[in-house]
Amino acid sequence: MSYQPPLEDYRLLLSTICPLDKLFALPGFQELDFPVVEAVLEEGSRFAREVLVPLNPVGDREPARMTPEGVVLPSGFREAYRAFVAGGWNAVSADPRYGGQGFPEVVAAALSEMWQGANLSFALCPLLTQGAIETLLLCGSEEQKNRYLPHLVSGEWSGTMNLTEPQAGSDLGRIESLATPEGSAFRLGGQKIFITYGEHDLTENIVHMVLARTPGAPPGTRGLTLFVVPRFGFPPDPPGTANEVRALSIEHKLGIHASPTCVMQYGEGQGARAEQIGELNRGIEHMFIMMNRARLAVGQQGVGISECAYQAALDYARTRPQGKDLKTGEDPVPILAHPDVRRMLLTMAGLTEAARALSFWAFQALDWSRHAPDPRVRMENEQLMAFLTPIVKGFATESAQEVTSLAIQVHGGMGYIEETGVAQLYRDARILTIYEGTSGIQAMDFMGRKVLKDRGQVFLALEQRIRESLASERFSAWQEPKQLLEARLGRLHECVEQVLRVSTADPYYPGVVAYPLMMMTGTVLGAWLLLETCTARPSGLPTPIDGRWRKHKEGVTRFYLSSILPRAEAFAMTILAPDASPTAMASTVL
Repeated sequence: MSYQPPLEDYRLLLSTICPLDKLFALPGFQELDFPVVEAVLEEGSRFAREVLVPLNPVGDREPARMTPEGVVLPSGFREAYRAFVAGGWNAVSADPRYGGQGFPEVVAAALSEMWQGANLSFALCPLLTQGAIETLLLCGSEEQKNRYLPHLVSGEWSGTMNLTEPQAGSDLGRIESLATPEGSAFRLGGQKIFITYGEHDLTENIVHMVLARTPGAPPGTRGLTLFVVPRFGFPPDPPGTANEVRALSIEHKLGIHASPTCVMQYGEGQGARAEQIGELNRGIEHMFIMMNRARLAVGQQGVGISECAYQAALDYARTRPQGKDLKTGEDPVPILAHPDVRRMLLTMAGLTEAARALSFWAFQALDWSRHAPDPRVRMENEQLMAFLTPIVKGFATESAQEVTSLAIQVHGGMGYIEETGVAQLYRDARILTIYEGTSGIQAMDFMGRKVLKDRGQVFLALEQRIRESLASERFSAWQEPKQLLEARLGRLHECVEQVLRVSTADPYYPGVVAYPLMMMTGTVLGAWLLLETCTARPSGLPTPIDGRWRKHKEGVTRFYLSSILPRAEAFAMTILAPDASPTAMASTVL
């Protein structure tokens, strides 16, 4: 199976809805320009195609495995990771003070999507390391930053996120791991489950971010503190000195076979040596820095694997001869000639490109929230990024379920056979709506923290921004699609008003409608961003957008607005239904 990162779509997005030329004017980015970014993306594409793509089926057939020496990854993964680190790919957006290259996060997002599309199992390792870097930057002491960040930024060490335990699941208030003070450090004991890359043979050290309690801490999430537990060399021990942390086992999973999902044991003797990060009993707050970064990255996983599935289905449809052309009578013709196959492919392309636009837009907001000189602009973009995070995670990963399923459908019976590769994509994608918070958890986060908490103020500001955009004369050739979008935006406004009105009287109602509201918002925002991308004039590009891609983009956007955007009305009907049936029926039917 081949995979080509969609460089022209990246260029289009980075010159329209996420204009790099404006970012380059901000402090920290003023030495960058578009040719440099394009060169980086070209080289990243080559690495994805030539190094990561060939390893993807290898990792599926040859899973990570437990050995007496520890967890061993499939053949070729160690060499690929060494090349990844040597190429500086782990350090693209990191702070130059710690060895990073200081590129905007939205550029790193394009590269990350390449890694996810080429080899999801491999890309999970640097994904979690980026979260550890983010957490240390924002919560670590200067000593901790200087000790850990240079190694994590380079990729010499990797990072993990340790939240849940066998008895806890997503209810983190039930965590029982205990960290007992010992001098200026702690001894930590407990067991963690579902720890991605909790142990492996790619790096010489692994830095674990662990949620645990301290003696006498308050119950529930209020009593959790964040700790860093290095696999080797807890200071002042020499670098190779083992800490009391190891993988007890690795899970046998539906997909992402090459990624080791570990059961981790902390402390089988005196306890694993650990040091506190951030403030006591604020661990859940600190960990969510890492979690929210991971949620955006998982949304990118959905985009990347959807793009790979779309390309595989398109290639097959172009070359598989079957059936007669209804107009010309030619027989046989490639199945691409058949209307239903085109419908499936356009659906795949529309969902993928809408989710990509949402993802890029969120990462651009992250850049502005950190680098804009104006505090008001920073705050507005921080609010926008927070608003978009559950949508990117939820909408992009739910779309990936549909897109990878359609890839099998386009292939027909051949798609159900492992040799074509699309079955692996379908299996790998299934985890995306589950880890880092299920779609239901994303929806409740969106409902509770992004809509109800501020009484819809961020949404209303965004709605006003969209309406002002649609009033521009540049939409003159898109009048009918624009009117469709305006109508659905009006229905979304109606739904938000209903949520704000009813939720105060019915505590169950938000939970019933949270998922459709999140998906409706993602569907509508995706339509707007696609339309914006097609109508905005690219700025800063050294060469024009390829005409064939422009034609593709306009066709996909029209299809999305006519055939995918109407899904928003179905979500609206669910939200506005007078009978919240899941609540009413629970006690008598289920």
